[in-house]
Amino acid sequence: MDHARDLESIIVAAHALTRVAALETRNEAPAAQWRTLAILRDSGPLRIGELAQLSRITQPGATRLIGTMAQAGLVERIGDPDDSRAVRVAATERGREAYAAWRVQLVDALLPRFADLDANEWEAIRTTAALLTRRTAPDLTTPKTSREESSAR
Repeated sequence: MDHARDLESIIVAAHALTRVAALETRNEAPAAQWRTLAILRDSGPLRIGELAQLSRITQPGATRLIGTMAQAGLVERIGDPDDSRAVRVAATERGREAYAAWRVQLVDALLPRFADLDANEWEAIRTTAALLTRRTAPDLTTPKTSREESSAR
């Protein structure tokens, strides 16, 4: 198998794992909600446009999602210290707790599928997870602007 197919296999398996987990938890919340809370947890408060881009949804879709999440107490709108006309979105304590509880739900739902793995297979999972975490860290996934690249020289 070549490297491209190896990566493709991981991507396809990750999507399947996510779908199975969502089905088995029977959690009715949209995946975009959990993705948004994860982004806010990792990045801190963001403008809606930035959040939409990182979450891969449209800005109007992000606005609707944030409205729903704000009504549920999962996020809050806060002033932007760089622009008094703009707002940022931040996860609330309730949102962070809901995200943490959802992750526990996912693990609890999937753990039985992996109960028969041996120590070597668990080590392979740990190694793969650590590698993917490093390679998808925000500094690797956020493209630099030409101005940032120029200032780095």
